Amino acid sequence: MFVKTLTFNELRKIKDSLPEGSLKKIADKLGLTEESVRNYFGGTYYNQHSTTGIHTEKGPDGGIVCIDDSTILELALKIIDENSIEKNGN
Repeated sequence: MFVKTLTFNELRKIKDSLPEGSLKKIADKLGLTEESVRNYFGGTYYNQHSTTGIHTEKGPDGGIVCIDDSTILELALKIIDENSIEKNGN
């Protein structure tokens, strides 16, 4: 786990790069709801589900996101990397 700061738009780009079904895969692996994982990537369904490990501030490119629990982000990046390797055959 690492602390990371990036823009909201960068975080959304990571989410948008995930193959279909990845949010559910991450949620199942971590024992979270799919909505909690979606909220981590900028979703706003907070009635019954929350997100932890991120803090946002207004600013350019959608604002700044400080991630102090990078577990979800690390899994997402791993899935993207694995998917890229499968597509490229490397």
